[in-house]
Amino acid sequence: MSERERNEIIQLYLGGASCRAIARVLGVTRYRVKKVIASFQEARARGGVSPELPSPPRRRRSLLDQYEGFIRETLEHYPDITAVRLLEKLQAAGFRGGYTIVRQRLKELRPRPRIEVVTRFETAPGMQAQMDYSTYTIDFVREGRRRVHAFSYVLGYSRRQYVHFVEAQDFTTTIRQHVRAFHHLGGAAAVCLYDNMKVVVSGFIGEAPIYNPRFVAFATHYGFRPWACRPGRPRTKGKVERPFSYLEKNLLNGRRFDSLEDLNRVTSWWLRRRADLRVHRHSGCRPIDRWREERPLLRPLPEHDYDTAEVIYRSVDVEGYVSYRNNRYSVPWRLIGELLPLRVTESELVVYTRDIVECARHELFPRTVARQERTVPEHRPRAEKGVTLDLLRQRFEALGALAVRFLERLVEARRYGKKDAARILSLLEDYRAADLTAALERALRYGAFSYQAVERILGFQARPRPFLDALAAEARSEARDLVGEERIEPRATSQYQDLLDPPSDNGELDGQNTDGEDPGGEDPDETTREGGRSEAP
Repeated sequence: MSERERNEIIQLYLGGASCRAIARVLGVTRYRVKKVIASFQEARARGGVSPELPSPPRRRRSLLDQYEGFIRETLEHYPDITAVRLLEKLQAAGFRGGYTIVRQRLKELRPRPRIEVVTRFETAPGMQAQMDYSTYTIDFVREGRRRVHAFSYVLGYSRRQYVHFVEAQDFTTTIRQHVRAFHHLGGAAAVCLYDNMKVVVSGFIGEAPIYNPRFVAFATHYGFRPWACRPGRPRTKGKVERPFSYLEKNLLNGRRFDSLEDLNRVTSWWLRRRADLRVHRHSGCRPIDRWREERPLLRPLPEHDYDTAEVIYRSVDVEGYVSYRNNRYSVPWRLIGELLPLRVTESELVVYTRDIVECARHELFPRTVARQERTVPEHRPRAEKGVTLDLLRQRFEALGALAVRFLERLVEARRYGKKDAARILSLLEDYRAADLTAALERALRYGAFSYQAVERILGFQARPRPFLDALAAEARSEARDLVGEERIEPRATSQYQDLLDPPSDNGELDGQNTDGEDPGGEDPDETTREGGRSEAP
């Protein structure tokens, strides 16, 4: 019976109606009317009416009742046992019931996990910060539906934060956003808390984290200490986790953005005009006000920021381009086939020669752009026939005289011989120079003047070099450039024999002096020149 029906019964009763009349009007039994009136009078006598608590439902008899002791004993030994495994053990013990009642009884009898009490931990000004990412899928007006990541860095005392949306969570992006956060907040906290992201933590030995050496070097440059939280405890970083909810409800909710750039522009405004000026519910102050107290105690920024550029190696393809993020950038044509270092900043891609001399500089394509090219006209070969052939001859001369002969015969034999020669040079991306020279010699011997023939010969008699071997070859080449091309070959051991046995002069004979004494302290009659034993005459 609902409370409304009880109220109507009491109203009629207090108006003087009898139980029979109340039952007839409301369509209920007189027994129920009397029960409600008796409960009302008893509650009035106690001094107030309290709602009745529902009584727990009575459990119906089940096939599992006789196995309850067995189930409890099993749970003591195996607290994480599944319902399927428990059913198998019960069936082995004679149980003939089904899976559903076993699952329900296991849910009732399994011990409830202990919930730890969370104590809010406050830190002194400048002592601690927390950093984390949160991923969102946003429908941009111009760029369409994209997945972006919100980088957030929060100061523990003032709760002032820095937020910026990025396209990746890699090492380079993470340290670049740290630098921007430090400049936005005027310094770095002494300790920064992280979860177990690979950028910060490389692995674990037991429960001890192994920090990424590159990230530790970055932290040392700014004078703060990274601190990895225990796995599975997100509440340890509650000061950075909780503001993501505020960001979703106040920044992302009810707004549309043209692009990622527009999103970050609005985010910068939102940080200044909303997040910094709101009254924080725990501190009772605006973050910008407490930050003014905290700023003098932050780690001061160094004179020069940490170099966040990414350095990678790329081979120059047959057309004179290097690839990065599915886009191509031109380099001087004479470098085809070489493995070159690239320095990638947020906006530029710089290519260097093996001597670390800049040879190309390009504006970087955005991450959303793919299969595009940036070409500098000066990087292309000149149209004059003689100059192009001279450049080819210079590259082939580095492979030896036979390679130059092959080039001459190739240009004579084929209409597009120079194009084939350039493609042959591009094989240096995958094969060693010695292997290519041997292939050219074999092709010259059999008159096979084409790129396809040289490629087949290499595939038959050579193996592509691994990437690390290519780097080692570059390092050895640089070392030879430093110390010169001259090498000192090891001498044969026979050349040192004269130092051990000098020629006999002035009365000396085979290591024996004029006094009849051996300089080495041995009997001259028992020792031969070669150091062996001789027999007595």
